[in-house]
Amino acid sequence: MTTKVKQSPRERLLEAAATLTYRDGVGIDISVQALCKAAGVSKRSMYQLFESKDELLAASLKERAAAFVARALPPADDGRSPRERILYVFERVESLAGAPDFRGCRYLAVQIELKDQTHPASRTAHQIKANLTAFFRSEAERGGASNPDLLARQLILVIDGASARAGIGADHMTGIIATMATTLLDAADVQ
Repeated sequence: MTTKVKQSPRERLLEAAATLTYRDGVGIDISVQALCKAAGVSKRSMYQLFESKDELLAASLKERAAAFVARALPPADDGRSPRERILYVFERVESLAGAPDFRGCRYLAVQIELKDQTHPASRTAHQIKANLTAFFRSEAERGGASNPDLLARQLILVIDGASARAGIGADHMTGIIATMATTLLDAADVQ
């Protein structure tokens, strides 16, 4: 018999923030009351753990970043070529986008919905997306791309655009984004 470990109030708040903002977005003003109710904690407890709702949202994004990286990026030093490592990301994103509850990239959504780029959650989301772009740039450089910066920007544009379209139900990614990435990699002579 396994015993389920009860989450701490902090963990429950992070989970509630992640769930509510992914489902409903951050643009609609999710109230502190709604977050606390979903987490089963008092407002007082929330403010003891986080300075503000904005700080809670940023912390929730940071908390999810490790899982995002683990799902989307190949393991370091896995023996794949730079080209294969880049394509791995596109194949994983295609696969993840096929889930019925896929709403697009949570980090892109936060950056779009929060117009204030100084908002803690917007800054966090921006950093996570910048890290993905840096991954593409590093792999493109290792793979011999003549302009790794441009290629990285093109690859992130493909991921973000496809993720947004799939997230709103306008299109499916299967067979599209990995093919587009392959075309970009071919054009850049990435090995």
